Amino acid sequence: MKDKREIQTIAAFRWWYVLFFAAGLALLASFYFDAQAQAWIAQHQNAGARSFLRGVSKFGDWPEHIVLGLILLGLAWWRGSKRWMRIVMAMILACALAGIAARVVKIATGRPRPAAETTATWNGPSLKSRFNAFPSGHTAASAAFFATLALASWRIGAACLLIPLLIAFSRMYVAAHYLSDVVAGAVIGLLAAYFVVRWRLRANDEAGLNIRSGPVEKTL
Repeated sequence: MKDKREIQTIAAFRWWYVLFFAAGLALLASFYFDAQAQAWIAQHQNAGARSFLRGVSKFGDWPEHIVLGLILLGLAWWRGSKRWMRIVMAMILACALAGIAARVVKIATGRPRPAAETTATWNGPSLKSRFNAFPSGHTAASAAFFATLALASWRIGAACLLIPLLIAFSRMYVAAHYLSDVVAGAVIGLLAAYFVVRWRLRANDEAGLNIRSGPVEKTL
């Protein structure tokens, strides 16, 4: 007979299955709203927002997330928390996996960025940055990083999920991506976080990465 923790873990993962299904529907819908989203952004441009969101976009890529992860890893080591060291390592791993996956897909699809002067929609394999719009690597890396944290500690990670949302919006605002690009990046990030946490659950249940009715709620 299954114990209470196992039942709660299964229930929590069922909610994630629902979330992934909803994410798939959102991705399909986002292609339909690409033009409307770009038109809205074009109508709401201003110098202050542009300057701020360019900064967010510039410092919201995977290297900055990895550096942040290493800093957090150092703090966890200094505090002597093996549990948080494992959590942060899982965050870094999920970020790396999402970044690699997004890079492979964007090279394979060759979608031009909104700012690219071309009428082509999908060009096939391309290493040129202006044809690497789909999906958003920034969004994928950030979503994976902070979704892993949210799964491990909901009280800490929930608020941090606003960060990948801000990064995703910044990528659209600076005309680097379409709405569907950032939604696809978010889906990749969530998948990476899910599989890393699930793998850690099986490998090291004692690490504290076990999900209950909500993820483990312990603080540093």
